[in-house]
Amino acid sequence: MTSVFSFLKPYRIPAFFALVLMLIELVVELLQPYLMAKIIDEGILQEEISTVLLWGGIMIVISLLSFISGITNSFYAAHVSQSYGYDIRRKLYEKIQHFSFANLNQYPTASLITRLTNDVTQLQNTIFMGLRIMLRAPLLIVGAMIMAFVVNAKLALILILTVPFVFLFLVFVLQKGRKQFGEVQKRLDKVNSVMRENLTAMRLIKAFIRDKHESKRFNQESSRLMERTSDALRFMETIMPVLLFVMNVSILGLLWFGRAEINQGGVKIGEVVAIINYALRITSSLSILSFILSAFSRFRASADRVSEILTEPIDQQDSEGKIEEHASLNGKIEFRHVSFQYPATDVKVIEDLSFVINPKQTVAVLGATGSGKTSLFQLIPRLYDADEGEVLIDNQNVTDYNMHKLRMQIGYVPQESLLFTGSVKENILWGKTDARMEDVILAAKNAQIHETICKLPEQYETKLGQKGVNLSGGQKQRLSIARALIRKPKILLLDDSTSALDLQTERKLLEAIKTYDGTTLIVTQKVSTALNADVVLLLEDGRLLAKGTHESLLATSPLYQQIYQSQLEEGRLKDVQGAK
Repeated sequence: MTSVFSFLKPYRIPAFFALVLMLIELVVELLQPYLMAKIIDEGILQEEISTVLLWGGIMIVISLLSFISGITNSFYAAHVSQSYGYDIRRKLYEKIQHFSFANLNQYPTASLITRLTNDVTQLQNTIFMGLRIMLRAPLLIVGAMIMAFVVNAKLALILILTVPFVFLFLVFVLQKGRKQFGEVQKRLDKVNSVMRENLTAMRLIKAFIRDKHESKRFNQESSRLMERTSDALRFMETIMPVLLFVMNVSILGLLWFGRAEINQGGVKIGEVVAIINYALRITSSLSILSFILSAFSRFRASADRVSEILTEPIDQQDSEGKIEEHASLNGKIEFRHVSFQYPATDVKVIEDLSFVINPKQTVAVLGATGSGKTSLFQLIPRLYDADEGEVLIDNQNVTDYNMHKLRMQIGYVPQESLLFTGSVKENILWGKTDARMEDVILAAKNAQIHETICKLPEQYETKLGQKGVNLSGGQKQRLSIARALIRKPKILLLDDSTSALDLQTERKLLEAIKTYDGTTLIVTQKVSTALNADVVLLLEDGRLLAKGTHESLLATSPLYQQIYQSQLEEGRLKDVQGAK
């Protein structure tokens, strides 16, 4: 909670003005019943028209002051709450950008989206209400009781007797409401998750005719959200009937004892009217308070979720770096007895892995699904850190490098070719924003995508749909490779990024990559790729089974021989062998 309130510090002055203006409204509202008592007792009952006009004129003036204060208060409250929401959402987004892969594993994407949108909206709405009406309601209750004592202490005791019960009841409601609305936000995460998956995979759903199944999934999660929300709102709605019952009993008591005191001459009629007026104002404030408590329960639940992100420790600590700002890597990669397992799992995906790759070599990494190929790649740019052993680049542990400087010299193409909404040119420039158009075209040519781009309606300015939906799988892969090549990386990591390419296109691509002054690692399932590599790494269950050239592995590794023979029988190597 403290972390979210700290974002209000830059807006202390406008928040102070908003509170002062709100207090002016409150004082005016508290004075009106007192002035009404004066008008009745000293003016109407005494038939003093001048007294009525005097106090009536004062009431009109202070009412106008209250009106102006209310309008100005709304302006300041809106400014503070919207600025607060903007700052906290920006800070959340920046924090998530610095999350490591291990941090991201803890929070589903749908949950992060909900926290950035719905939870922040709950916070800024509550801040607005806090500056506009939230403090006004409890202060009006307290102020009304004080003024009731000023008017007549004996009758005011009846109101005071209700305070302990009301206070304890509201504390109970606040605690339980916080838990219930916390569950509501979690259910909202689930709905967002299903909705996000559904919209992302809409074409696949239609292809497999799974629309009824997905609709059922969505309806189930939406129904659970509705039930949780209804339970929370029903509970919060019990506040008003309970409070009204207590206050109406108090008002009946005031009328009963007030009549008796008037008959005995101990109380004036105007005083009874004023205290009844204060009791009615307390009742109306309690109705507002029930709404405020519901909002504050949501605020506390959302504040906990936002604070969880803001205070989440980043598990990877960056180094000041042992390379100069513009120093260039040579590209030597070494693993020394490296072991690694993903957070919250007990299975080691890489175990006691050791090898050396010399600068400017092209390395093919082969292995069955789950053998640790992608995990190996993710350790090189420090997307994850090794649990045991050392990963070294140019004989220097990767943890000694500044991550930004290190990753700027690494081109990484993941398994899923993820493109962004924007033009073809913008997607390639995403790899290096200050590159020239000549560099964009060169990267596209080397990635074997230039001719395809030239056939598009607006060529490099052609707009791509979300995730490159208007491109084929092979085109998306080559565009992703162009995005990596534009960096002219010293280390290029292609994680099964040529799977959708035909053998001829792949061969041209690999030949173009060799013109770059860097080390290239390629995860692949195709022996045809290994034929063009300087070194082949064969992984099995996270361990290095064999290392060598295609020819040496073909002579010594039974597993490599099986892979080669199976692909030879399928005819997948025929064209490549002829080319070689």
